[in-house]
Formats: sequence, structure tokens, C-alpha cells
Amino acid sequence: MPEHSPQLDDDTGAYRSGLPGWLGTLDEWIARVEAVMLAAGVLLMAVNTCVSVVARFVFGEGLFFSGEINRILIIFITFAGIGYAARHGRHIRMSALYDSFPPRGRKVLMILIALLTSLVMFFLCFHAYGYLETLYGRGRILPALGIEIWWIYLWAPVGFAITGIQYLLTAVKNIGSGRVYLSTQVTDDYTDTGTPG
Repeated sequence: MPEHSPQLDDDTGAYRSGLPGWLGTLDEWIARVEAVMLAAGVLLMAVNTCVSVVARFVFGEGLFFSGEINRILIIFITFAGIGYAARHGRHIRMSALYDSFPPRGRKVLMILIALLTSLVMFFLCFHAYGYLETLYGRGRILPALGIEIWWIYLWAPVGFAITGIQYLLTAVKNIGSGRVYLSTQVTDDYTDTGTPG
């Protein structure tokens, strides 16, 4: 099984990139932003849901804006989470063909997969931005919160961009390393003791 534990700094417990120079700095910065976004999103959703349930139980009526907040947070968590999944090598893989290749073939295929996936993510980022512009032009608002709807979908192009960067960094990691990497930290080891590189 591939190892799914990222490298952590021994002193601080923070994520530490295996990439050199400014690429490593970029990787670590994105990891911090993702961690804060996901933690805040999940906590806010839990608090919002609990408060709404208590309000419904105590006052006989839930918070009228609770559903809209959860809608915002689901979109937020989803698009922050796709970069996180790519960073930790937890994306879905159809590996029957990939597994039939020898290690060198796997490396070449992984570089191609990472580059192609990166291009697809940047393509989706571009179109998500276009959709965001369309929503902005329409001026629609959420009925309960009064927030313009385009703010909710702001996270779509951001999430696609972060994921595209992560796959691009994975391709760079594979080009500069002797091992095959599913992400910048997760090696493609089919043993019980696969280690991050």
C-alpha cells in the first residue's frame, strides 16, 4: 500500500515539503492554507448545524440562514479538499494498466498523468472563473444572508488552481527523483512499509 503520511517537522509538527528551494516553500505555504481552510470549514459547519438543532429544539424553529451557511461551507470544503487529496495521494486511481508497467514505465506514466491532470485542473480553473464572472454579472443574492452568490463559488477556481499546482509539483518531484511519487510526499510503494521521500 502507498504510504499516506506526509513528512512532518520534528520540532513543530508542521508539514515539510520534500521539494527543493522555492518549490518547497510554495508547497508548504499551500499546505498551510489548505489545512486552515479545511479545519475552519469543518468546524464552522459543525457549529452551525449544532446551533441550528439546539435552536429548533429550544425555540421550535431552526435558524433561517443555517442551510445557506452549510451550502457555502460544503462548496468551500469540497474545493479546498481536492488540493488536500492530491497533496496526500488520496485521489482515486484506476491502476490496472499502470500496475502492469515496470517501475521505469510507471514513472513515465505518473509524470504524464500528473502533467495531464494539472492541465485539466487549470482548464477547469479557467472555466470556473468564467462561470464566476457570469454569476457576478447576474447579481443574484442568497435570500436569507443577502450575500451575492458569486462569493460562494469563488472557491471553485481557487481549489482547481491549488490542485493544478499540486499535480504540477508531483510531476516535478517525479522528474527529479529516482522513485515514483503519487504526490510530492507519497511514494508508489506496494509494501507495508512505504515511506514518504
